[in-house]
Amino acid sequence: MENNEDPFEVRVGTFFLVMGGGAFILFVTSDLAKQVDFDYLFIAALLLGIGWMFRRKKAPPPSAGRFAYIRKSREDARKKKEEQAKAKQDAKKKK
Repeated sequence: MENNEDPFEVRVGTFFLVMGGGAFILFVTSDLAKQVDFDYLFIAALLLGIGWMFRRKKAPPPSAGRFAYIRKSREDARKKKEEQAKAKQDAKKKK
C-alpha cells in the first residue's frame, strides 16, 4: 500500500472536495427531477472552495525525470546556438 504521509490539513481538504462533489451531484439530480434546489449548488461551491484552500498546501510531487535526456539535449542545442550567435557578433565587431 501507499505510504500516505499527507498532513492533516490536506486530508481535510480532500474530504471537503469529495463532499462538494457529492453536493454538486445532488444539485444535478435535483435539476433532472425538475425540482431545482440551488442550495445544493451553493453548498457545493462553498465546500469545493474550502477544500481547494486546504488542498493547495500539499507539496508538489518530485520530478520523475522521464524527459531529462530530451530537456538536456534541447538546452545543449540552445547554448550552442547562443555561442554561435555571440561568435558571429564578435566577428562583425572586429571588422
